[in-house]
Amino acid sequence: MSEMKHNLPSQVEGRAYAADRPLQAGQKYRFAAVPVTARQRHWSLARIAKLCAASTAVVVPAWPVLAQAQPGIGASAHLFTSSQVVGLSVVIGVISAALLSTLWLVRQRGNLENESREIRSALSDAQQRISQYEALIADKNRRIVIWDGVARPELLGQLPPETGAPQDNEFLAFGLWLKARSASELERAVGRLREQAESFDMVIETIRDEVIEAQGRVSGGRAFVRFVALNNLRAELAELKIERDRLMTSISAFQSMLDAIDMPAWQRDTAGRLTWVNHAYGDAVEAQSPQQAVNEGREILTTIARERIHAAATPESPFHDTISTVVRGNRTFFDVVDVKVPSGSAGLAVDVSDIEAVRAELERTLKSHAETLDHLATPVAIFDGDRRLQFYNQAFVSLWELDIAFLESKPDNSELLERLRAAKKLPDQLNWKSWKETALSVYRSLDTQSDLWHLPNGQTLRVFATAHPQGGATWVFENLTEQVDLETRYNTLVKVQGETIDHLSEGVAVFGPDGRIRLSNPAFRALWGITETEAKPGTHIRGIGEACAPSYDQPDGWKTFAELITSFDDERRSSQGTLELLSGLVLDFAVIPLPNAQTMLTFVNMTDSVRAERALTEKNEALRKADELKNDFVQHVSYELRSPLTNIIGFTDLLRTPGVGPLNERQAEYIDHIATSSSVLLTLVNDILDLATVDAGIMRLNYAEIDLADLLDDVSMQIADRLQESGVSLEITAPAYLGSIVADPQRLKQILLKLLANAANFSPEGASIALECRREGTDFVFSVRDRGPGISPDMIATVFDRFATGAKSGKRGGAGLGLSIVDSFVSLHNGEVSIDSEPGRGTTVTCRIPSINLPHSVAAE
Repeated sequence: MSEMKHNLPSQVEGRAYAADRPLQAGQKYRFAAVPVTARQRHWSLARIAKLCAASTAVVVPAWPVLAQAQPGIGASAHLFTSSQVVGLSVVIGVISAALLSTLWLVRQRGNLENESREIRSALSDAQQRISQYEALIADKNRRIVIWDGVARPELLGQLPPETGAPQDNEFLAFGLWLKARSASELERAVGRLREQAESFDMVIETIRDEVIEAQGRVSGGRAFVRFVALNNLRAELAELKIERDRLMTSISAFQSMLDAIDMPAWQRDTAGRLTWVNHAYGDAVEAQSPQQAVNEGREILTTIARERIHAAATPESPFHDTISTVVRGNRTFFDVVDVKVPSGSAGLAVDVSDIEAVRAELERTLKSHAETLDHLATPVAIFDGDRRLQFYNQAFVSLWELDIAFLESKPDNSELLERLRAAKKLPDQLNWKSWKETALSVYRSLDTQSDLWHLPNGQTLRVFATAHPQGGATWVFENLTEQVDLETRYNTLVKVQGETIDHLSEGVAVFGPDGRIRLSNPAFRALWGITETEAKPGTHIRGIGEACAPSYDQPDGWKTFAELITSFDDERRSSQGTLELLSGLVLDFAVIPLPNAQTMLTFVNMTDSVRAERALTEKNEALRKADELKNDFVQHVSYELRSPLTNIIGFTDLLRTPGVGPLNERQAEYIDHIATSSSVLLTLVNDILDLATVDAGIMRLNYAEIDLADLLDDVSMQIADRLQESGVSLEITAPAYLGSIVADPQRLKQILLKLLANAANFSPEGASIALECRREGTDFVFSVRDRGPGISPDMIATVFDRFATGAKSGKRGGAGLGLSIVDSFVSLHNGEVSIDSEPGRGTTVTCRIPSINLPHSVAAE
């Protein structure tokens, strides 16, 4: 009975299906506490009675069964067995429980009837309210969609047919009857409502342009959306709201776009003050943000430009022009558009600095091209799309000799051709109309047209006519008169050259870069003993070499020629040399690169010249040996003559001494003549010996440092007797300090003495000889000038030759070796000697002796 009491409330309070089927493990059931109605009470009492009857039916029949199962046991035994006692106890317990339950249920029945009356009253009130709500919802201007869990939504109410909203379940397919934007926004809002319980209020538009208000809410664990068709006033307000949202979206989109572009944009109020600028404007005026530019009133345009815009802009005609301003320190050109509206104005600036630069560059380029074309020697004329002349250069005017006024009137191309034809400056044509139409067809042609015009004045023109893509054409007149003349002369020259080459005595052959012969003359074939067929054009140089092998087959012949002609060197080499053929002919050859990568071989028969050269060489060798014998003879005789002359001079000086004895006047005179002649002869022998030593190349200079002042004093003392004997004086002109020079002291003194002696010999008595000395850098320059008869121009060229003498005009004759020795000694010092003389005005000999740098060891000595 206790178990029955415990389970009974659960069965009563649970849902109906909880008592009909057993609970299963792992499943979850939800029980809701609901009021127990009178019907439910009757159902509970009937259920309890049924259970009691079933229990009695199960227990009581057990006795006969037991009796039948044990037929040998008596009735008394059946009644007193333990199993029967237990069964009887159970039956009694069940009956007692049933009776007690019945009593308890009867007691509760009154209570249940009271509660049932209250529940029926509340149910009636609820049904009345539901009817009122359904009547309210059933209004044709409203529809509600309710979502309860995952079940299909419940649709209540209807919307007016004019909205186009479906009346069935297709109502939830918003894209079928709402505009795309409204449908997408509504679906997103419904999704947030069901998933995140996020309420919303929005206005949507149907495809029929009807306005509906949608409200989403969550209540009692359910989500519902109410759709309300608005009346006229609310619909108008909703439409205004939609239009406002659309305008705000457009304005936001436009402002975002203007902020993204790099063109400064702005808005102004009626007073001209900035109210909004984009980021490009802020960057242009160097503001940290657009708002800073607005707050500080930073202007991108100058005051004059703003006043000009304010004066020119009207609502019907916006301002549009190019304005120059300064942005970030650089001059910038903006294409400004400013629109005037009732609330102020709005403007946009496009940076056209690059365009202006390109336009200026284009103007400069066109001007440069015009100037270039105007200076061209080729006549040029340009016509526009209407075939009227737009440009012509000076060469065009010179070619056709047309009036400038006529050209400046921009004549038509056809009119220009008619004018030229009337002036008889165009070629004569059999059908002038057809020829002119062909010439003017360039305006309809895609390719450049070219034609040759042979003018009546003898000129030949190549005319190029090119159509422009934008219309018009350019005519270029190339004067080919000189080219045709040059081509004619060139062909004539080629023929003349061919005839000339064919008649040359030298052999000529020209080869191409591929090693094949292009042309050859008869002399070439005759020198090498080959036929015209073997040397025909196109024959490879290897074939030519094989044909010439019987005459010369050495590697330095045609094999070398082939390497030079067919080599791939960047720099083509020339070569020349001599070949002696097996036939005895001696040929001088030359390999000469020609233009167009061709190569010319020339062969000159030098057999006679070589033979003569060999004869001359043999003769020259004989003369050289004879000269060597002469030098040896002179040197030997000079040495042999010096010894007796030294003895004679010595004995002559000995006879002059008082210790030998007195001499009479005649003897003394003879002794003087002997001494003078011996001295002259010794000088001559010394000169010849010096020249022979120079010619033999064995003379060596003994360099030493010479004090030039001491050198001049020594020379003046040694030449004093000779000057006194000749009756002339010596004037030495030199700076106070001449310094020193490194040279051979003996030879330098000998040079000065020879020049002074030669001047004294040709100077008249009482005259003066001038010796001028100076320093030029490290060089010692001196000149000796006399007042003698001078030297004729035809003798100046031979004055330094040996044994060239002018004794007829001098006081004392000589062998003519003085100036020759001077020239030889100056040359040994790497110096220079020159002579300047005119008949009757004397002679000046100038010498330049350079100083050398002595090695440290020689300088130390």
